[in-house]
Amino acid sequence: MPRAEGMGKEQRHPRFERVLLKLSGEALMGERPYGIDPAMLDRVASEIASVSAAGTAVAVVIGGGNIFRGLQSAAFGMERVPADHMGMLATVLNALALAEALRRMDTDACVMTAIHMDQIAEPYARRRAVEHLARGRVVVMGGGTGNPFFTTDTAAALRAMELDAQVLLKATKVDGVYDADPEQNPEAKPFDRLTYGEVLDRRLAVMDLTAVSLAMGGNLPIIVFNLRKSGNVRRVVLGERVGTVIGGEG
Repeated sequence: MPRAEGMGKEQRHPRFERVLLKLSGEALMGERPYGIDPAMLDRVASEIASVSAAGTAVAVVIGGGNIFRGLQSAAFGMERVPADHMGMLATVLNALALAEALRRMDTDACVMTAIHMDQIAEPYARRRAVEHLARGRVVVMGGGTGNPFFTTDTAAALRAMELDAQVLLKATKVDGVYDADPEQNPEAKPFDRLTYGEVLDRRLAVMDLTAVSLAMGGNLPIIVFNLRKSGNVRRVVLGERVGTVIGGEG
């Protein structure tokens, strides 16, 4: 059985008591062109298990881009609404896979979905989600908001505020927010901190603008960090300065 990342090391008190982690579907691909890489799935689950074991309540909103994106509808000759429904179902596949990986690590986890599919997962309800978190369960949420035209970034901001998370952790494949695309421009410079207004005014490619606006309305801090660096989830939760902080107090 895989060990949770960081278990057995000296325990440090987490900075955050409750967090919402936003994972893209692509985060589970590893180096594969499509689908789920079992090794990457286990590594992500290990980091989440480590944070949960340290005493931080963890809710996860996961995307489905490794399987299908609603924005691909034009390529398939589909209307946007049914394509978005397909994308929501893809997020549920990822949520089920992540929850199973967590259980293999002896971390209690449950899957909640914005779309009712009672034989597969529990329908999302704020009260029940809060109860699960209070019992130490990792709550993995699929189905986005349950509505077409809204991204899983927006779902993450919405659920973070509903569940009284102290911070929204946005996991990416780069070290934070840059003034240009670092994969195309080697001179791109990272930001340590940004205000919500700076992100919106400069239209920085962090999260979709609806998600940033929601976070701004609720004064919900966002920390954007690199998931590909092992241990970064734990470092962020412990309060180390990792990535870019948007809004909030620190």
